[in-house]
Amino acid sequence: QLVESGGGLVQAGGSLRLSCVASGFTLDDYAIGWFRQAPGKEREGVACIKRSDGSTYYADSVKGRFTISSDNAKNTVYLQMNSLKPEDTAVYYCAAVLFIATLSPGPYDYWGQGTQVTVSS
Repeated sequence: QLVESGGGLVQAGGSLRLSCVASGFTLDDYAIGWFRQAPGKEREGVACIKRSDGSTYYADSVKGRFTISSDNAKNTVYLQMNSLKPEDTAVYYCAAVLFIATLSPGPYDYWGQGTQVTVSS
Protein backbone atom coordinates (compact mmCIF):
# COMPACT_ATOMS: atom_id res chain seq x y z
CA GLN A 1 0.00 0.00 0.00
CA LEU A 2 1.21 3.49 -0.86
CA VAL A 3 -0.13 6.55 0.94
CA GLU A 4 0.52 10.11 -0.21
CA SER A 5 0.28 13.20 1.91
CA GLY A 6 1.35 16.83 1.86
CA GLY A 7 -0.90 18.29 -0.78
CA GLY A 8 -2.78 21.53 -0.29
CA LEU A 9 -3.43 25.04 -1.54
CA VAL A 10 -0.47 27.30 -2.16
CA GLN A 11 0.12 30.56 -3.98
CA ALA A 12 2.18 30.69 -7.14
CA GLY A 13 5.86 30.76 -6.29
CA GLY A 14 5.32 28.77 -3.13
CA SER A 15 6.49 25.31 -2.10
CA LEU A 16 5.04 22.01 -0.97
CA ARG A 17 6.59 18.69 -0.02
CA LEU A 18 4.70 15.53 -0.83
CA SER A 19 5.38 12.27 0.96
CA CYS A 20 4.76 8.72 -0.19
CA VAL A 21 4.91 6.05 2.51
CA ALA A 22 4.94 2.37 1.66
CA SER A 23 3.46 -0.21 3.99
CA GLY A 24 3.43 -3.96 3.65
CA PHE A 25 6.54 -4.08 1.49
CA THR A 26 9.94 -2.44 1.31
CA LEU A 27 10.84 -0.17 -1.55
CA ASP A 28 14.40 -1.44 -1.91
CA ASP A 29 14.01 -3.05 -5.33
CA TYR A 30 11.48 -0.59 -6.66
CA ALA A 31 11.47 2.55 -8.67
CA ILE A 32 9.07 5.11 -7.26
CA GLY A 33 7.40 7.60 -9.51
CA TRP A 34 5.36 10.70 -8.91
CA PHE A 35 2.59 11.35 -11.39
CA ARG A 36 -0.07 14.00 -11.71
CA GLN A 37 -3.42 14.29 -13.38
CA ALA A 38 -5.28 17.52 -13.98
CA PRO A 39 -8.98 17.57 -14.88
CA GLY A 40 -9.51 16.56 -18.48
CA LYS A 41 -5.87 15.63 -18.97
CA GLU A 42 -3.97 12.39 -19.07
CA ARG A 43 -1.86 11.24 -16.18
CA GLU A 44 1.73 12.37 -16.68
CA GLY A 45 5.00 11.40 -15.06
CA VAL A 46 6.66 14.12 -13.03
CA ALA A 47 9.67 12.44 -11.42
CA CYS A 48 10.95 9.03 -10.49
CA ILE A 49 13.75 7.58 -8.42
CA LYS A 50 15.41 4.22 -8.70
CA ARG A 51 15.98 3.05 -5.15
CA SER A 52 18.81 0.65 -6.01
CA ASP A 53 21.21 3.34 -7.20
CA GLY A 54 19.45 6.58 -6.39
CA SER A 55 19.20 7.71 -10.00
CA THR A 56 16.50 10.26 -10.65
CA TYR A 57 14.52 11.38 -13.67
CA TYR A 58 12.33 14.42 -14.22
CA ALA A 59 9.84 15.70 -16.71
CA ASP A 60 11.10 18.78 -18.54
CA SER A 61 8.24 20.81 -17.12
CA VAL A 62 9.50 20.41 -13.55
CA LYS A 63 13.29 20.23 -13.95
CA GLY A 64 15.01 22.68 -11.65
CA ARG A 65 11.87 23.15 -9.55
CA PHE A 66 11.00 19.69 -8.22
CA THR A 67 13.28 17.27 -6.38
CA ILE A 68 12.56 13.64 -5.67
CA SER A 69 14.34 11.95 -2.78
CA SER A 70 14.15 8.83 -0.69
CA ASP A 71 14.49 8.05 2.99
CA ASN A 72 15.26 4.35 3.09
CA ALA A 73 14.91 4.07 6.84
CA LYS A 74 11.39 5.44 6.68
CA ASN A 75 10.41 3.58 3.51
CA THR A 76 9.33 6.95 2.20
CA VAL A 77 9.83 8.94 -0.99
CA TYR A 78 9.42 12.70 -1.11
CA LEU A 79 8.69 15.21 -3.82
CA GLN A 80 9.86 18.71 -2.95
CA MET A 81 8.07 21.18 -5.17
CA ASN A 82 9.38 24.74 -5.37
CA SER A 83 8.44 27.73 -7.51
CA LEU A 84 5.01 26.27 -8.02
CA LYS A 85 2.91 27.48 -10.94
CA PRO A 86 -0.85 27.37 -11.50
CA GLU A 87 -0.27 24.77 -14.21
CA ASP A 88 1.12 22.43 -11.53
CA THR A 89 -2.39 22.11 -10.14
CA ALA A 90 -3.40 18.44 -10.23
CA VAL A 91 -3.93 15.33 -8.18
CA TYR A 92 -0.51 13.88 -7.47
CA TYR A 93 0.01 10.14 -7.18
CA CYS A 94 2.97 8.04 -6.21
CA ALA A 95 3.48 4.61 -7.70
CA ALA A 96 5.94 1.73 -7.50
CA VAL A 97 7.35 -0.65 -10.07
CA LEU A 98 10.03 -3.30 -9.74
CA PHE A 99 13.50 -2.47 -11.04
CA ILE A 100 12.77 -0.21 -14.01
CA ALA A 101 12.61 3.57 -13.75
CA THR A 102 10.28 5.30 -16.15
CA LEU A 103 8.06 8.36 -16.31
CA SER A 104 5.45 6.39 -18.20
CA PRO A 105 2.61 5.32 -15.89
CA GLY A 106 1.85 2.09 -17.71
CA PRO A 107 4.40 -0.25 -16.09
CA TYR A 108 3.66 0.78 -12.50
CA ASP A 109 2.00 -1.88 -10.37
CA TYR A 110 1.13 -0.11 -7.12
CA TRP A 111 -0.57 3.25 -6.79
CA GLY A 112 -1.53 5.53 -3.96
CA GLN A 113 -4.88 7.25 -3.66
CA GLY A 114 -3.57 10.67 -4.65
CA THR A 115 -3.25 14.05 -2.97
CA GLN A 116 -4.60 17.32 -4.36
CA VAL A 117 -2.22 20.17 -5.11
CA THR A 118 -3.78 23.50 -6.00
CA VAL A 119 -1.67 26.50 -6.98
CA SER A 120 -3.43 29.85 -7.07
CA SER A 121 -2.28 32.72 -9.25
